[in-house]
Amino acid sequence: MKHNHEFRDPIHVFITLDTDERRVVDSRPFQRLRHIHQLATSFLIFPGATHRRFEHSLGVMHLAGLVFDIVTAESHVHYEIKTHLPGKHQLEYWKRVVRLAALCHDVGHLPFSHAAEHELLPTDWNHERLTYDLIMSDEMKDIFTKSIPPILPEHVAKIAIGPKKLSDFSNDFAFTIWETLLSEIIVGDAFGVDRIDYLLRDAYHAGVVYGRFDHHRLLQTLRILPRTDRESLEPWLGVESGGLEAAEAMSLARYFMYKQVYFHHVRRAYDIHLKDFLKEWLPDSFFPTCVADHINLTDNEVISALLSAAREPSAKGHLHAKRIVDRLHFKRIYERTPADQKINLRSVDLIYAALIKEFGTNMLRRDSYPPKSVALDFPVLQSNGGIESSINLSETLTKIPSATFDLLFCDREILDKATSFLNANREEIIRQKGDAP
Repeated sequence: MKHNHEFRDPIHVFITLDTDERRVVDSRPFQRLRHIHQLATSFLIFPGATHRRFEHSLGVMHLAGLVFDIVTAESHVHYEIKTHLPGKHQLEYWKRVVRLAALCHDVGHLPFSHAAEHELLPTDWNHERLTYDLIMSDEMKDIFTKSIPPILPEHVAKIAIGPKKLSDFSNDFAFTIWETLLSEIIVGDAFGVDRIDYLLRDAYHAGVVYGRFDHHRLLQTLRILPRTDRESLEPWLGVESGGLEAAEAMSLARYFMYKQVYFHHVRRAYDIHLKDFLKEWLPDSFFPTCVADHINLTDNEVISALLSAAREPSAKGHLHAKRIVDRLHFKRIYERTPADQKINLRSVDLIYAALIKEFGTNMLRRDSYPPKSVALDFPVLQSNGGIESSINLSETLTKIPSATFDLLFCDREILDKATSFLNANREEIIRQKGDAP
Protein backbone atom coordinates (compact mmCIF):
# COMPACT_ATOMS: atom_id res chain seq x y z
CA MET A 1 0.00 0.00 0.00
CA LYS A 2 1.32 3.43 -0.93
CA HIS A 3 2.27 5.41 2.17
CA ASN A 4 3.32 8.74 0.66
CA HIS A 5 0.97 10.76 -1.49
CA GLU A 6 1.54 13.88 -3.57
CA PHE A 7 -0.50 16.85 -4.69
CA ARG A 8 0.69 19.05 -7.53
CA ASP A 9 0.43 22.65 -6.48
CA PRO A 10 1.01 25.88 -8.45
CA ILE A 11 2.71 27.55 -5.47
CA HIS A 12 4.80 24.81 -3.86
CA VAL A 13 5.03 22.43 -6.87
CA PHE A 14 4.69 19.19 -4.85
CA ILE A 15 2.96 18.76 -1.51
CA THR A 16 3.63 15.39 0.09
CA LEU A 17 1.63 13.77 2.87
CA ASP A 18 1.49 10.34 4.44
CA THR A 19 -1.46 7.97 4.74
CA ASP A 20 -2.59 9.23 8.17
CA GLU A 21 -2.58 12.81 6.91
CA ARG A 22 -4.44 11.72 3.80
CA ARG A 23 -7.18 10.27 5.99
CA VAL A 24 -7.69 13.77 7.35
CA VAL A 25 -7.78 15.17 3.80
CA ASP A 26 -10.38 12.54 2.86
CA SER A 27 -12.61 13.38 5.83
CA ARG A 28 -15.92 15.19 5.34
CA PRO A 29 -14.87 18.37 7.19
CA PHE A 30 -11.76 18.75 5.05
CA GLN A 31 -13.36 17.76 1.71
CA ARG A 32 -15.96 20.47 2.36
CA LEU A 33 -13.16 23.02 1.84
CA ARG A 34 -13.13 22.12 -1.87
CA HIS A 35 -16.35 24.12 -2.02
CA ILE A 36 -15.37 27.22 -0.02
CA HIS A 37 -13.85 30.09 -2.03
CA GLN A 38 -10.64 31.41 -0.52
CA LEU A 39 -11.42 35.02 -1.51
CA ALA A 40 -15.21 35.11 -1.18
CA THR A 41 -16.71 37.16 -4.04
CA SER A 42 -13.35 38.33 -5.42
CA PHE A 43 -13.71 36.03 -8.45
CA LEU A 44 -16.36 38.46 -9.71
CA ILE A 45 -13.58 41.06 -10.08
CA PHE A 46 -10.47 38.88 -10.51
CA PRO A 47 -11.69 36.00 -12.74
CA GLY A 48 -8.82 33.71 -11.79
CA ALA A 49 -9.47 33.98 -8.06
CA THR A 50 -11.59 30.83 -7.93
CA HIS A 51 -9.20 28.90 -5.67
CA ARG A 52 -10.53 27.27 -2.54
CA ARG A 53 -9.66 26.79 1.12
CA PHE A 54 -8.78 23.18 0.26
CA GLU A 55 -5.53 23.89 -1.59
CA HIS A 56 -4.63 26.73 0.79
CA SER A 57 -4.84 24.35 3.75
CA LEU A 58 -2.58 21.87 1.98
CA GLY A 59 -0.08 24.68 1.38
CA VAL A 60 -0.17 25.74 5.02
CA MET A 61 0.54 22.15 6.08
CA HIS A 62 3.49 21.99 3.67
CA LEU A 63 5.00 25.23 4.96
CA ALA A 64 4.38 24.35 8.61
CA GLY A 65 6.38 21.16 8.20
CA LEU A 66 9.24 23.05 6.55
CA VAL A 67 9.36 25.70 9.27
CA PHE A 68 9.24 23.07 12.02
CA ASP A 69 12.26 21.28 10.51
CA ILE A 70 14.20 24.53 10.09
CA VAL A 71 13.67 25.98 13.56
CA THR A 72 14.25 22.67 15.40
CA ALA A 73 17.41 21.73 13.49
CA GLU A 74 20.16 21.34 16.10
CA SER A 75 22.47 23.80 14.36
CA HIS A 76 19.70 26.44 14.37
CA VAL A 77 18.64 26.23 18.01
CA HIS A 78 19.82 29.17 20.10
CA TYR A 79 21.63 28.11 23.27
CA GLU A 80 19.13 29.96 25.51
CA ILE A 81 16.23 28.09 23.89
CA LYS A 82 17.39 24.50 24.16
CA THR A 83 15.72 23.95 27.53
CA HIS A 84 12.32 24.90 26.06
CA LEU A 85 12.45 22.28 23.30
CA PRO A 86 11.28 18.69 23.88
CA GLY A 87 13.66 15.80 23.40
CA LYS A 88 14.42 14.39 19.98
CA HIS A 89 12.09 11.44 20.51
CA GLN A 90 9.18 13.87 21.03
CA LEU A 91 9.90 16.15 18.06
CA GLU A 92 8.44 13.71 15.53
CA TYR A 93 5.17 13.64 17.48
CA TRP A 94 4.97 17.43 17.59
CA LYS A 95 5.86 17.77 13.92
CA ARG A 96 2.88 15.54 13.15
CA VAL A 97 0.68 17.70 15.40
CA VAL A 98 1.84 20.89 13.67
CA ARG A 99 1.17 19.50 10.20
CA LEU A 100 -2.28 18.20 11.18
CA ALA A 101 -3.13 21.48 12.93
CA ALA A 102 -2.07 23.43 9.82
CA LEU A 103 -4.17 21.11 7.68
CA CYS A 104 -7.24 21.65 9.86
CA HIS A 105 -6.84 25.33 10.75
CA ASP A 106 -9.56 26.49 8.32
CA VAL A 107 -12.15 23.69 8.48
CA GLY A 108 -14.58 25.94 10.35
CA HIS A 109 -14.82 28.59 7.64
CA LEU A 110 -18.31 29.59 6.56
CA PRO A 111 -19.51 29.79 2.97
CA PHE A 112 -17.58 32.53 1.18
CA SER A 113 -15.00 32.56 3.98
CA HIS A 114 -14.79 35.90 5.80
CA ALA A 115 -17.41 37.74 3.73
CA ALA A 116 -20.25 37.39 6.19
CA GLU A 117 -18.81 35.88 9.34
CA HIS A 118 -19.04 38.80 11.74
CA GLU A 119 -22.72 39.56 11.20
CA LEU A 120 -24.19 36.13 10.50
CA LEU A 121 -23.04 34.06 13.42
CA PRO A 122 -24.59 34.17 16.90
CA THR A 123 -22.79 36.16 19.59
CA ASP A 124 -19.53 34.59 20.75
CA TRP A 125 -19.23 32.43 17.63
CA ASN A 126 -16.59 32.65 14.90
CA HIS A 127 -14.95 30.29 12.44
CA GLU A 128 -12.26 29.38 14.99
CA ARG A 129 -14.91 28.06 17.37
CA LEU A 130 -16.43 26.02 14.54
CA THR A 131 -12.93 24.76 13.69
CA TYR A 132 -12.50 23.61 17.28
CA ASP A 133 -15.82 21.76 17.24
CA LEU A 134 -14.95 20.01 13.98
CA ILE A 135 -11.48 18.96 15.16
CA MET A 136 -13.07 17.57 18.32
CA SER A 137 -15.90 15.84 16.41
CA ASP A 138 -16.18 12.04 16.52
CA GLU A 139 -15.08 11.65 12.90
CA MET A 140 -11.89 13.66 13.31
CA LYS A 141 -11.03 12.34 16.79
CA ASP A 142 -11.24 8.82 15.43
CA ILE A 143 -8.70 9.66 12.70
CA PHE A 144 -6.29 11.36 15.10
CA THR A 145 -6.37 8.65 17.76
CA LYS A 146 -5.84 5.89 15.19
CA SER A 147 -2.80 7.60 13.68
CA ILE A 148 0.66 6.13 14.21
CA PRO A 149 1.62 7.38 16.72
CA PRO A 150 -1.81 8.29 18.18
CA ILE A 151 -2.41 12.04 18.23
CA LEU A 152 -4.35 13.85 20.95
CA PRO A 153 -7.13 15.87 19.25
CA GLU A 154 -6.72 18.54 21.95
CA HIS A 155 -3.16 19.17 20.79
CA VAL A 156 -4.32 19.60 17.19
CA ALA A 157 -7.07 22.03 18.23
CA LYS A 158 -4.76 24.11 20.42
CA ILE A 159 -2.02 24.48 17.81
CA ALA A 160 -4.52 25.13 14.97
CA ILE A 161 -6.34 27.94 16.77
CA GLY A 162 -3.78 29.43 19.14
CA PRO A 163 -4.15 30.82 22.67
CA LYS A 164 -5.62 34.21 21.69
CA LYS A 165 -8.57 32.87 19.70
CA LEU A 166 -9.13 29.78 21.83
CA SER A 167 -9.47 31.89 24.98
CA ASP A 168 -12.39 33.74 23.34
CA PHE A 169 -14.64 30.72 23.80
CA SER A 170 -12.84 28.29 26.11
CA ASN A 171 -10.70 28.58 29.22
CA ASP A 172 -10.23 24.83 29.54
CA PHE A 173 -6.80 24.74 27.93
CA ALA A 174 -3.54 26.03 29.35
CA PHE A 175 -0.81 26.51 26.76
CA THR A 176 2.76 25.56 27.49
CA ILE A 177 5.53 27.76 26.10
CA TRP A 178 6.21 25.10 23.50
CA GLU A 179 2.55 24.88 22.40
CA THR A 180 2.31 28.66 22.12
CA LEU A 181 5.39 28.69 19.95
CA LEU A 182 4.03 25.95 17.68
CA SER A 183 0.77 27.83 17.20
CA GLU A 184 2.82 30.87 16.15
CA ILE A 185 4.23 28.80 13.29
CA ILE A 186 0.72 28.57 11.87
CA VAL A 187 -1.25 31.64 12.94
CA GLY A 188 1.43 34.06 14.17
CA ASP A 189 1.20 37.72 13.17
CA ALA A 190 4.84 37.91 12.14
CA PHE A 191 5.70 34.63 10.42
CA GLY A 192 2.58 32.47 10.50
CA VAL A 193 2.63 30.17 7.48
CA ASP A 194 -1.12 30.74 7.04
CA ARG A 195 -0.26 34.30 6.02
CA ILE A 196 2.72 33.29 3.89
CA ASP A 197 0.64 30.84 1.86
CA TYR A 198 -2.40 33.05 1.36
CA LEU A 199 -0.31 36.01 0.16
CA LEU A 200 1.52 33.90 -2.41
CA ARG A 201 -1.55 31.92 -3.46
CA ASP A 202 -3.99 34.83 -3.63
CA ALA A 203 -1.57 36.92 -5.71
CA TYR A 204 -1.03 34.04 -8.12
CA HIS A 205 -4.73 33.36 -8.69
CA ALA A 206 -5.77 37.01 -8.75
CA GLY A 207 -3.13 37.65 -11.43
CA VAL A 208 -1.29 40.33 -9.46
CA VAL A 209 2.32 40.57 -8.27
CA TYR A 210 1.71 42.43 -5.00
CA GLY A 211 1.74 39.33 -2.79
CA ARG A 212 5.08 37.94 -3.93
CA PHE A 213 8.21 38.10 -1.81
CA ASP A 214 11.30 35.99 -1.20
CA HIS A 215 9.60 33.42 1.02
CA HIS A 216 12.37 30.88 0.48
CA ARG A 217 14.91 33.23 2.06
CA LEU A 218 12.51 34.10 4.86
CA LEU A 219 11.82 30.47 5.75
CA GLN A 220 15.48 29.49 5.77
CA THR A 221 16.37 32.29 8.21
CA LEU A 222 13.56 31.67 10.72
CA ARG A 223 14.79 30.89 14.23
CA ILE A 224 13.38 30.39 17.72
CA LEU A 225 14.91 33.23 19.73
CA PRO A 226 14.68 34.79 23.21
CA ARG A 227 12.35 37.76 23.54
CA THR A 228 14.27 41.04 23.23
CA ASP A 229 12.39 42.69 26.12
CA ARG A 230 13.65 39.99 28.50
CA GLU A 231 10.51 40.53 30.57
CA SER A 232 9.07 37.25 29.33
CA LEU A 233 10.59 33.80 29.49
CA GLU A 234 8.77 32.79 26.32
CA PRO A 235 10.89 32.37 23.19
CA TRP A 236 9.50 33.71 19.95
CA LEU A 237 9.85 33.23 16.23
CA GLY A 238 12.41 35.60 14.78
CA VAL A 239 14.94 35.72 11.97
CA GLU A 240 18.64 35.82 11.40
CA SER A 241 19.70 39.26 10.23
CA GLY A 242 19.97 38.05 6.64
CA GLY A 243 16.22 37.46 6.55
CA LEU A 244 15.17 40.91 7.74
CA GLU A 245 14.68 42.27 4.21
CA ALA A 246 12.52 39.27 3.31
CA ALA A 247 10.40 39.96 6.41
CA GLU A 248 10.06 43.59 5.32
CA ALA A 249 9.03 42.45 1.84
CA MET A 250 6.33 40.20 3.30
CA SER A 251 4.89 43.08 5.33
CA LEU A 252 4.83 45.28 2.26
CA ALA A 253 3.24 42.48 0.22
CA ARG A 254 0.49 42.15 2.80
CA TYR A 255 -0.17 45.89 2.75
CA PHE A 256 -0.44 46.03 -1.04
CA MET A 257 -2.60 42.89 -1.24
CA TYR A 258 -5.05 44.42 1.19
CA LYS A 259 -5.15 47.71 -0.69
CA GLN A 260 -5.39 46.25 -4.19
CA VAL A 261 -7.21 42.92 -3.76
CA TYR A 262 -8.85 42.28 -0.39
CA PHE A 263 -10.17 45.83 -0.04
CA HIS A 264 -11.12 46.33 -3.70
CA HIS A 265 -14.23 48.49 -3.58
CA VAL A 266 -16.30 46.34 -5.96
CA ARG A 267 -15.46 43.23 -3.94
CA ARG A 268 -16.63 45.06 -0.82
CA ALA A 269 -19.89 46.02 -2.56
CA TYR A 270 -20.57 42.41 -3.51
CA ASP A 271 -19.84 41.30 0.05
CA ILE A 272 -22.47 43.75 1.28
CA HIS A 273 -25.09 42.35 -1.10
CA LEU A 274 -24.12 38.79 -0.15
CA LYS A 275 -24.60 39.59 3.55
CA ASP A 276 -27.96 41.24 2.83
CA PHE A 277 -29.07 38.17 0.87
CA LEU A 278 -27.94 35.72 3.53
CA LYS A 279 -29.74 37.65 6.28
CA GLU A 280 -33.00 37.02 4.45
CA TRP A 281 -32.23 33.51 3.17
CA LEU A 282 -30.72 31.86 6.26
CA PRO A 283 -33.07 30.54 8.97
CA ASP A 284 -33.22 33.14 11.73
CA SER A 285 -30.63 35.16 9.74
CA PHE A 286 -27.70 33.16 11.14
CA PHE A 287 -25.45 30.38 9.91
CA PRO A 288 -25.87 27.09 11.77
CA THR A 289 -23.33 26.34 14.45
CA CYS A 290 -23.84 22.61 14.96
CA VAL A 291 -21.26 20.43 13.20
CA ALA A 292 -23.74 18.37 11.17
CA ASP A 293 -25.46 21.41 9.64
CA HIS A 294 -22.19 23.32 9.14
CA ILE A 295 -20.66 20.50 7.08
CA ASN A 296 -23.66 20.46 4.74
CA LEU A 297 -23.52 24.16 3.88
CA THR A 298 -20.98 25.42 1.33
CA ASP A 299 -20.65 28.06 -1.37
CA ASN A 300 -22.47 25.68 -3.74
CA GLU A 301 -25.72 25.83 -1.79
CA VAL A 302 -25.47 29.61 -1.45
CA ILE A 303 -24.73 30.14 -5.16
CA SER A 304 -27.63 27.87 -6.12
CA ALA A 305 -29.93 29.87 -3.86
CA LEU A 306 -28.61 33.14 -5.28
CA LEU A 307 -29.30 32.08 -8.86
CA SER A 308 -32.81 30.92 -8.01
CA ALA A 309 -33.68 34.01 -5.98
CA ALA A 310 -32.36 36.38 -8.66
CA ARG A 311 -34.87 34.95 -11.17
CA GLU A 312 -37.84 34.73 -8.81
CA PRO A 313 -39.20 38.10 -7.57
CA SER A 314 -41.07 36.48 -4.69
CA ALA A 315 -38.02 34.63 -3.35
CA LYS A 316 -36.33 35.63 -0.12
CA GLY A 317 -33.46 38.01 -0.81
CA HIS A 318 -34.47 38.50 -4.44
CA LEU A 319 -33.30 42.11 -4.73
CA HIS A 320 -29.89 41.40 -3.20
CA ALA A 321 -29.41 38.24 -5.27
CA LYS A 322 -30.27 40.13 -8.44
CA ARG A 323 -27.67 42.77 -7.66
CA ILE A 324 -25.01 40.06 -7.49
CA VAL A 325 -26.11 37.82 -10.36
CA ASP A 326 -26.89 40.66 -12.78
CA ARG A 327 -23.89 42.74 -11.66
CA LEU A 328 -26.04 45.62 -10.47
CA HIS A 329 -23.97 46.22 -7.37
CA PHE A 330 -24.04 49.50 -5.48
CA LYS A 331 -21.50 52.03 -6.68
CA ARG A 332 -18.88 53.80 -4.63
CA ILE A 333 -20.07 57.34 -3.88
CA TYR A 334 -17.50 58.45 -1.32
CA GLU A 335 -14.30 57.23 0.29
CA ARG A 336 -12.46 58.67 3.28
CA THR A 337 -9.69 60.99 2.16
CA PRO A 338 -6.77 62.53 4.07
CA ALA A 339 -7.84 66.00 2.90
CA ASP A 340 -11.35 65.69 4.34
CA GLN A 341 -9.99 64.08 7.51
CA LYS A 342 -7.81 67.14 8.10
CA ILE A 343 -10.92 69.30 8.03
CA ASN A 344 -13.02 66.98 10.18
CA LEU A 345 -12.13 63.54 11.54
CA ARG A 346 -15.83 62.70 11.38
CA SER A 347 -16.20 63.56 7.72
CA VAL A 348 -17.45 60.09 6.70
CA ASP A 349 -20.03 60.01 9.50
CA LEU A 350 -21.35 63.41 8.46
CA ILE A 351 -21.49 62.64 4.75
CA TYR A 352 -23.17 59.28 5.36
CA ALA A 353 -25.79 60.89 7.58
CA ALA A 354 -26.45 63.64 5.03
CA LEU A 355 -26.85 61.15 2.18
CA ILE A 356 -29.24 59.00 4.21
CA LYS A 357 -31.31 62.03 5.10
CA GLU A 358 -31.49 63.01 1.43
CA PHE A 359 -31.98 59.58 -0.22
CA GLY A 360 -33.03 57.06 2.46
CA THR A 361 -31.36 54.17 4.28
CA ASN A 362 -32.20 51.52 1.68
CA MET A 363 -30.28 53.35 -1.01
CA LEU A 364 -26.97 53.51 0.86
CA ARG A 365 -24.47 51.23 2.56
CA ARG A 366 -21.31 51.84 4.53
CA ASP A 367 -18.34 49.52 4.81
CA SER A 368 -15.24 50.22 6.86
CA TYR A 369 -12.11 48.58 8.23
CA PRO A 370 -10.43 50.43 11.09
CA PRO A 371 -6.67 50.97 11.08
CA LYS A 372 -4.67 48.45 13.06
CA SER A 373 -1.13 48.49 14.32
CA VAL A 374 1.01 46.75 11.70
CA ALA A 375 4.61 47.29 12.83
CA LEU A 376 5.88 43.78 13.55
CA ASP A 377 8.14 43.42 16.56
CA PHE A 378 10.16 40.21 16.46
CA PRO A 379 13.68 39.23 17.57
CA VAL A 380 16.53 39.44 15.04
CA LEU A 381 19.71 37.42 15.57
CA GLN A 382 22.62 39.59 14.46
CA SER A 383 25.95 38.37 13.08
CA ASN A 384 27.73 39.19 16.35
CA GLY A 385 25.36 36.93 18.30
CA GLY A 386 23.32 39.77 19.78
CA ILE A 387 19.52 39.86 19.60
CA GLU A 388 17.73 43.06 18.71
CA SER A 389 14.12 44.06 18.11
CA SER A 390 13.08 44.32 14.48
CA ILE A 391 11.58 47.73 15.26
CA ASN A 392 15.01 49.04 16.22
CA LEU A 393 16.65 47.64 13.10
CA SER A 394 14.08 48.32 10.38
CA GLU A 395 12.82 51.74 9.41
CA THR A 396 10.69 50.06 6.77
CA LEU A 397 8.62 48.05 9.25
CA THR A 398 7.79 51.15 11.29
CA LYS A 399 6.70 53.14 8.23
CA ILE A 400 4.40 50.67 6.49
CA PRO A 401 0.94 52.25 6.83
CA SER A 402 -2.07 50.39 8.13
CA ALA A 403 -4.38 49.05 5.43
CA THR A 404 -7.73 50.66 6.12
CA PHE A 405 -10.78 52.05 4.34
CA ASP A 406 -14.12 53.71 4.96
CA LEU A 407 -16.44 53.49 1.95
CA LEU A 408 -19.93 54.71 1.15
CA PHE A 409 -21.96 52.99 -1.57
CA CYS A 410 -25.23 53.95 -3.18
CA ASP A 411 -27.79 52.34 -5.45
CA ARG A 412 -26.75 53.03 -9.03
CA GLU A 413 -30.24 54.39 -9.72
CA ILE A 414 -29.46 57.45 -7.59
CA LEU A 415 -25.77 57.68 -8.41
CA ASP A 416 -26.00 60.78 -10.59
CA LYS A 417 -28.28 62.63 -8.14
CA ALA A 418 -26.19 61.60 -5.16
CA THR A 419 -22.98 62.65 -6.88
CA SER A 420 -24.42 66.05 -7.75
CA PHE A 421 -25.70 66.49 -4.21
CA LEU A 422 -22.33 65.58 -2.74
CA ASN A 423 -20.38 67.81 -5.11
CA ALA A 424 -22.58 70.74 -4.20
CA ASN A 425 -22.64 70.18 -0.43
CA ARG A 426 -19.57 68.16 0.56
CA GLU A 427 -17.50 71.00 1.96
CA GLU A 428 -20.39 72.43 3.93
CA ILE A 429 -21.27 68.99 5.32
CA ILE A 430 -17.81 68.12 6.59
CA ARG A 431 -17.31 71.53 8.19
CA GLN A 432 -20.28 70.94 10.50
CA LYS A 433 -19.72 71.11 14.22
CA GLY A 434 -21.24 68.77 16.79
CA ASP A 435 -22.72 65.33 16.28
CA ALA A 436 -23.79 63.92 12.95
CA PRO A 437 -27.57 64.09 12.47
